[in-house]
Amino acid sequence: MNKIILANGGEAVKADYKEQVILEYGGNPFIEALPPIFSSDEVVEKIAIYPPYNEKERQLDKQYRVHIVQRLFQCFQPLMIHLDLESRISRIIRQGYLARNPFDPKYISTFQEGYDAIQNMNYDLNNNEFFRSTGAGLTIVGISGIGKTTAINRIITMYPQIIIHSRYKDVKFSMYQLTWLKIDCPHDGSLKGLCVDFFLKIDALLGTDYYKKFGQSRLSVNTMVPVMAQVAKNSGLGMLLIDEVQNLSGAKSGGADKMLNFFVKLINMGIPTILIGTPAALSVLQSQFRQARRGSGQGDLVWDRLKKDQSWDLLLNAIWDYQWTRKITPLNKEASDVIYEESQGITDIAVKLYAMSQIRAIISGKEEITTNLIKQVASENFKLVKPMLDALRTGDIKKIAKYEDISTVDTDFLGFLERERSSIDLEMKVEALKRTQRKKEQEVKMSKKEEALLKLFDLNINPDKALKAVDKILKEEGENLEVNEVIVKAIQQISNIENKKRKPRNTEKINEKDIRIIVSDGRKNNLSAYESLKEKGIIKDYESDFLKLGDVV
Repeated sequence: MNKIILANGGEAVKADYKEQVILEYGGNPFIEALPPIFSSDEVVEKIAIYPPYNEKERQLDKQYRVHIVQRLFQCFQPLMIHLDLESRISRIIRQGYLARNPFDPKYISTFQEGYDAIQNMNYDLNNNEFFRSTGAGLTIVGISGIGKTTAINRIITMYPQIIIHSRYKDVKFSMYQLTWLKIDCPHDGSLKGLCVDFFLKIDALLGTDYYKKFGQSRLSVNTMVPVMAQVAKNSGLGMLLIDEVQNLSGAKSGGADKMLNFFVKLINMGIPTILIGTPAALSVLQSQFRQARRGSGQGDLVWDRLKKDQSWDLLLNAIWDYQWTRKITPLNKEASDVIYEESQGITDIAVKLYAMSQIRAIISGKEEITTNLIKQVASENFKLVKPMLDALRTGDIKKIAKYEDISTVDTDFLGFLERERSSIDLEMKVEALKRTQRKKEQEVKMSKKEEALLKLFDLNINPDKALKAVDKILKEEGENLEVNEVIVKAIQQISNIENKKRKPRNTEKINEKDIRIIVSDGRKNNLSAYESLKEKGIIKDYESDFLKLGDVV
């Protein structure tokens, strides 16, 4: 897609319409401008992140390696639940656009109706056809540290956030399409703060002034919701994602019922809405919401900690390849069991534990990851979460329920169980993930600096000297140099430094006739440059000049 820089400095892409395989998706520019519907293999390739790694980095000094270990936190290994989530989001955004075809005469008329109503300060639009339900809903509830937000961010970036339309099938069609908008629930727990943040985010992306018109006014939340729906329509909003739902407070927002009505209205008024939160959000999503969500289209996604199954093995295999200790420790069942026991399948804790164990091994000089080391690191560094992890180990529902962010989700309350997930064969998914994982070392892209350093290491050049030389070259000459040029200049620089160290200085003989040295020495004796050069015989005396005028015949 062709990128376009907007007047406010934001980035958008020019609409590129694609022929649709699914009949009902055709003839709708909002849907045709979206990326294609991806296969599982394509999703894995697009959302996976495998940071660069080279075994020679293990030979660097410890002060460098403890920094490189942080690269682990960039790694993102797609799992089956991510593929399920991507499929649901793909359906939500397209289904939401079905009834909002900008070339449908009925839909076009609602633009003007809604605009006129807002301009006339008439916000009572709930019963009008203008706000007929076109959106779908999805609730994602998962324990803290399981990677909900990271996964969502990886998936939504598969879609360009802003698409610019100018002409569709030889018909002039000038419009911005905002495919998704993600906002976090405010920490003060108010619904009005959520609405205000909606207007601010739209303004920042599209350069509009909705906050000035509606966010700073004294409009109630009930009045703001239809305004939000009209703004969503004006901007071609594909889906609204609301993260950290557990932050919403019934006390600050006027009660749980009011919050429930707020979410239901968003969906019923045509805004495909995804709610994301920890199990603590269940106090917000009261049981009445079950009836509303039955017609929401994509149901709910229960995101519990990982079980010790193929997904756990896939995650651990992905991060275990990144080892910067001098001695490589193969992944075995004992190590896998220990990390699972200490993390209880919470991905954030598992990755942090593995990284901290490496750092401890490097700094201590042991240079080896052992199960005893992992247990020691867990015992010393995870004291704050120990009560929660201990509760999970017991499996006692009463003990787990004390900690809302990790409590086992009531799947009867939330609806969809594992068997109701995508019907795509899971074994095929696992094989696709494994193939991608095996290819990751060949596919990673290293920075120019890293590539140059690794090649210099291959030439057996001292790592410290190589690092200093490369840093100096890139700082002085910028990033425009090719990698090979950086390598050649670094070798020359290191060679020159070593030659100077070996070559004895005899500056007195070398500089004996250097006029710069002569003038500099003369100044120390209060002589002018002329006097100093004349004293050394560099400047001839006038009387001895064969061109003096008196000798001319």
